[in-house]
Order: sequence, then structure tokens, then C-alpha cells
Amino acid sequence: MTDTPPDRLASQPSSPYYDAAILERGVGIRFNGVEKTNVDEYCVSEGWVRLAAGASRDRKGNPMTIKLKGVVEPYFKNET
Repeated sequence: MTDTPPDRLASQPSSPYYDAAILERGVGIRFNGVEKTNVDEYCVSEGWVRLAAGASRDRKGNPMTIKLKGVVEPYFKNET
């Protein structure tokens, strides 16, 4: 594996950007300089994150999300 996280990553298994091996390694996100723990998906090149909006769910049981634009800085929590 590389030492840099992917450009785009999602935590939902139904997404084409889901990667279990990378998520097991542990990815942290700094968004506009602030550590975020409720990120469902991010894209560095387009500069956005999808954050869980509280405890609300859609009709399929997935968390409702909001999309925010800004500076996205992913990093690996566990260095291996």
C-alpha cells in the first residue's frame, strides 16, 4: 500500500469508492483545518466532504448526509 490516502473514499459498502483495506488501516480527515470524525465520503481533488447529519436516516437506513466544500486533508491514523 502507498503512504498517501486515495483521492476519493467512501465508508458505505454500496459505493464504488469503498475500499475495506484502506478503511481498516484507519483514515482521518482534516476539513478546513478541523478534525472531523463523522465523514461518510470525501474527495480531495473536488474539495468536498459528506458528513452525517445527526441521527436521521433515509428510507434505506443509510445516514442522511450534507455536502460541504473546502480544504480536505486525509491522513492515515495507523502508520504501518
